[in-house]
Formats: sequence, C-alpha cells, structure tokens
Amino acid sequence: MEKKTFMSLREMLRAGLMAALTGVLAWVQIPLPFSPVPITGQTFGVMLAGSLLGARTGFISMLLFLLLGTAGVPVFAGAKAGIGVLLGPTGGYLLAFPLAAYIIGRIACPPRGASGLMRMGWANLIGGILVIYTMGTIQLALVANMDLSTAFVAGSLYFIPGDLLKVVVAAAVASRVRAIIPHFKLEGKGEG
Repeated sequence: MEKKTFMSLREMLRAGLMAALTGVLAWVQIPLPFSPVPITGQTFGVMLAGSLLGARTGFISMLLFLLLGTAGVPVFAGAKAGIGVLLGPTGGYLLAFPLAAYIIGRIACPPRGASGLMRMGWANLIGGILVIYTMGTIQLALVANMDLSTAFVAGSLYFIPGDLLKVVVAAAVASRVRAIIPHFKLEGKGEG
C-alpha cells in the first residue's frame, strides 16, 4: 500500500518556484507619490500561482513567499523584508496573498470540468483583486488611521486599471501554459 504524502516533490518545486517568481515580480515597482502602496508585479504572481498551481499548492506557494519575507529575504516590494512590513500599511495586501491564491485555484481549477480562459479571468478578478483589495484596504485604514473610503482611494482605486490588465494576462498565460504543456497536471484532491 502506497503511503499518501501531503505534497509531491513536483508540487513542492512548483510552490517554491512560484514563491520565487512572486519575489522577483516585487522588484517591478512604481512608487506613487499620493499612496503608501506602490504598483508592483506581485499580484500577477498571486494570480499565476492560483491559476497554474491550483488551490492548495497556490496557497502554499504564497505562504512560502510570506515566510521568506518574514525571515528576512528581501522579497517584498522595494526589496523589503521582515515582520514590520506585514504589520505596516501594505501588510494587509501581502497577508491576503495565500487566501487569494487559494480562492483563484478553487474557482479556476475545479475538480471536474474545464478551466477555460473566462473561468480563469473571473477567478483572478475575484481572488486577485477583490480579496487582496479588501484585506489590504482594511489594514491600510487601521494602520494609517484613515476611514475605509480614504484607504480604498489611496490603496486600491488607482490600481484597478493595471490589475485588470494583470487579470487578463494571467488568465491568458495560465490557459496557454496548460494548453501547450499537457503534463502540467494538478496533483492532489480538489486541485482540479
């Protein structure tokens, strides 16, 4: 009888690679003079994690990303690291990454049925924008002593056009990767 493991070696490698890619995408940063939240490529990494890896492995990849940053590896925007970043004004956005990847994976990679381009787009919109914006706006409001509407304008509103573009590109990339790499199969129960 074969013993069931929590994650296969392939899943662990994919989770590690996606955490690293998200860290690299953090270096793509455009600071905004009117907001404590910069434009980064990190949310694109979260969308790819959920769309390509599925719920469980996507969640673990983003949890690993947070653990690396908390341990001092400069994977957060602006080559920052440490628990202080997670407790600061942008911490809510980062803390949302594992949950966002999980939700994207659940929607984009159903246990039965196809995960087409439209489904991945909706998954990225819900997980990659709504979940991250909600958690990020709440923490920004609390830490920066703002009301929710001011925090939403400062930390989310101006990012919507760029994040909508990320939704489309992430869905197209994930859909294409799955089409050209037939062995890119999700492993584990409920992963798709």
